[in-house]
Amino acid sequence: MRAAPRCLARTRRGTECQSPAVKGKRRCRIHGGAPGSGAPSGNKNALRHGHYTREARAARKRARELLAKCRELAGRI
Repeated sequence: MRAAPRCLARTRRGTECQSPAVKGKRRCRIHGGAPGSGAPSGNKNALRHGHYTREARAARKRARELLAKCRELAGRI
């Protein structure tokens, strides 16, 4: 077991996963080495929601700037 190749995934701490990789794969069972893991190809449900797209982030930034200007003007009154 100790000689088994390790999973190549990174953990949330930034360290390497210490679990052994699934036989014939590069990842452990938790990080996607299990058979059938992952979305099927062409899966429309796996698309992102768009909250972090460039346009959405720019719109939120503009809204924050406008709100800051409004607060500044309200503070002058």
